[in-house]
Amino acid sequence: MGFNLENITRENVKGLKPYSSARDEYVSDGSRMVFLDANENPFENGVNRYPDPQQRNLKSILAEQKSLQPENILLGNGSDEVLDLLFRAFCEPGVDNIITLPPTYGMYKVLSDINHIENREVLLLDGFQPNVSGILEQIDKRTKMIFICSPNNPTGNSFDSSSIENLLTSFEGLVVIDEAYIDFSNKLSWVTRLNEFPNLVITQTLSKAYGMAGIRLGVCIASVVIIAVLNKIKPPYNVNELTQSHALKRVTDQARIQSEVREILEQKRLLLSVLPQIGFVDKIYPSDANFVLVKVDDAAKRYEQLLKLGVVVRNRSSQPLCENTLRFTIGTRDENIKLVTALKSLIE
Repeated sequence: MGFNLENITRENVKGLKPYSSARDEYVSDGSRMVFLDANENPFENGVNRYPDPQQRNLKSILAEQKSLQPENILLGNGSDEVLDLLFRAFCEPGVDNIITLPPTYGMYKVLSDINHIENREVLLLDGFQPNVSGILEQIDKRTKMIFICSPNNPTGNSFDSSSIENLLTSFEGLVVIDEAYIDFSNKLSWVTRLNEFPNLVITQTLSKAYGMAGIRLGVCIASVVIIAVLNKIKPPYNVNELTQSHALKRVTDQARIQSEVREILEQKRLLLSVLPQIGFVDKIYPSDANFVLVKVDDAAKRYEQLLKLGVVVRNRSSQPLCENTLRFTIGTRDENIKLVTALKSLIE
């Protein structure tokens, strides 16, 4: 039968009339106007006016950079809000289910629990690649979404494109590809293939390569009809004025962003050259991200030792298939030197 958005959208959302804010009803063209329509405080301080509910200026720039239309983009209060909106638009609480691929980003499970949606977990195979046949076996008529994190967190690797394409063509629900780390990878973003798959949804973030974790801005990229459904249910002013203005300045400075990405990748290469010399490191997993996952002899012990030396890493041993692993985020040159020095001191 193929993908049909009408079949997976919640019935109450289909007939929902979204809230219409004052800034939706009158869109400024830049003319100097007297705004007496939104019950705002009239005394100017930079944030006394409501922000643009559709973030038009920011979307326009992002759309141009990604060769999209602004109508293909929804912005949220971090990627977590974007993901939550997908649950609320397409998953009926207590009825529907999703599929996730552990070890993976933990918020998929948290959001499924919050929204009372069954989470069917299909563990990754050796090499941390998707078990496509296992995923397809778990799908039933109430399966609405498959969540794929690529490059994957916490493993760092990208998923084989043929596996993802298989799921996109075989599944009649949404395939959500989380590309939080795509800017550190030499793989092409799935944004470049958006027009090939009507059920493809891509999420990205300005927290990693763009260095704006503190402003909380997430990006959802999908077909115009999917974005239209999400716009019906999003809060009217979900991205505040300070976030929009800061993001506008940062995303237009692509030279600086690319310079920082190059430096992070260079520091990753330096770390990867040292890790094989660390006696308690048993395995270094391939990484297309700004972090490296390593298997060690005793993750809890090494984590505590590094803490005492002033270095905070992440113990990922609680995750499936990640026993005795530590995750090292790539820092600045000075931070990288401190990490390497600390690691070497532990083997001495």
